[in-house]
Amino acid sequence: MSDFTSGFWSVYVAAATVIGIAACLLLLWVTSRKKVAANADNTTGHVWDEDLTEMNNPLPMWWVGLFILTIVFSAAYLVFYPGLGTYQGKLGWTQKGEYDAEVEKATKALEPLYAQFTARKPEELAGDANAMAIGERLFMNNCAQCHGSDARGSKGFPNLADGDWLHGGAGEKIAESITKGRVGMMPPMAAAVGTSDDVKNVAHYVLSLSNSPHDSLRAQLGKGKFMACAACHGADGKGNPAMGAPNLADDTWLHGWGEQAIVNIVNNGKTNEMPAQSGKLTDAQIHVLSSYVWGLSNKPAAAAAKP
Repeated sequence: MSDFTSGFWSVYVAAATVIGIAACLLLLWVTSRKKVAANADNTTGHVWDEDLTEMNNPLPMWWVGLFILTIVFSAAYLVFYPGLGTYQGKLGWTQKGEYDAEVEKATKALEPLYAQFTARKPEELAGDANAMAIGERLFMNNCAQCHGSDARGSKGFPNLADGDWLHGGAGEKIAESITKGRVGMMPPMAAAVGTSDDVKNVAHYVLSLSNSPHDSLRAQLGKGKFMACAACHGADGKGNPAMGAPNLADDTWLHGWGEQAIVNIVNNGKTNEMPAQSGKLTDAQIHVLSSYVWGLSNKPAAAAAKP
């Protein structure tokens, strides 16, 4: 309950909890003292279905004892565990702590399994069927949500099986991307390019770099304006892996192709983020996972590495 927006709600929840327990005690005390007048035959005088008579017997002692036990248990629980607003309890238990402990236990249990892979290079590991089976499960659990179960991505999510890499496709670069994450940001460039017509011309020049359908006249006019983009994408438009700047000449389009798609990106910019996995996966798991991803775009080499 540490996400309360004000201290009032913490006090409110704590007060409601204490009052609820106190009300149970009060109810038990009142009912134990209250005496209901009974007839000589110890009935209340209520009869249903002609012969079903209501007796005036007190509650069974086992039931009363159980009621008292639940109240005592509730009070003890609130002393040792969180439950009274922001009070953390004497034991300091939290869901996150419990989760972290379980993850640590599972990680230690799996260490011997991953130890056999850590000293081997991705190029070698990609030919190991056992390692790749583990890598596939790691990919499905942690990467497929964005890149797809076949790793071919979708609009805005890179295809990991085609050999086209924003930051480089070597095993260590893939591991770096998984470990640290990546933030790709292209700022709005319309002001640097010029008028809206200049932006369209640049879009056609970009399309011409990959021999995609384009207006050759506009492309020629946009060539000079493309220099505003060359600082990241290079004068030839082939990108810069050190910056994560895409190659614009290979006919691979992460955010869609065509005049309008390119115009939108030039005008509005684009930001993409891949979250870091270092706090979620161990170094050994990242090594196996990066080897699996490397093998997706290097299938001949991975096949040759099989024993």
